[in-house]
Amino acid sequence: MATIASFVGMGDSVTPEIFNWASNNPKIIYASSIVGRLMDDVASHKFEQERGHCASAVECYMREHAVSEEEACSELKKQVGNAWKDINQELIFSEISKVVPGPVLTRILNFTRVIHFLYKNGDGFTDVGKNTKDGITSLLIDPISVSY
Repeated sequence: MATIASFVGMGDSVTPEIFNWASNNPKIIYASSIVGRLMDDVASHKFEQERGHCASAVECYMREHAVSEEEACSELKKQVGNAWKDINQELIFSEISKVVPGPVLTRILNFTRVIHFLYKNGDGFTDVGKNTKDGITSLLIDPISVSY
């Protein structure tokens, strides 16, 4: 939903047809959602359980497959990897780039990259720590300069 909502500020490059396409949950948006949901659950499931939240993907996977937390997290990380493969396949090999403008596809990719960054070393969204702050600082304040 956040990805589609972000299209609103993109001006004329996003037509009603693009919103219709996106609302039908195409493979690239579905895969982006998988990355976001599973990385969030793996990173924050313990904290959320302590606060009495509903079961996360980790707890559901553990119960459904009778595996340990470590095994569940490992499998969910594999699913994240597969979702990234789907995103890359959509961007490189599919016909999607002939139908959907590049800036829209880039928006989906960048949104997924942000989610991956925020959750790859724990819950960097809820508990903004040194990794998150350093990453944002590196991007916005200390960008790498390229000399030609």
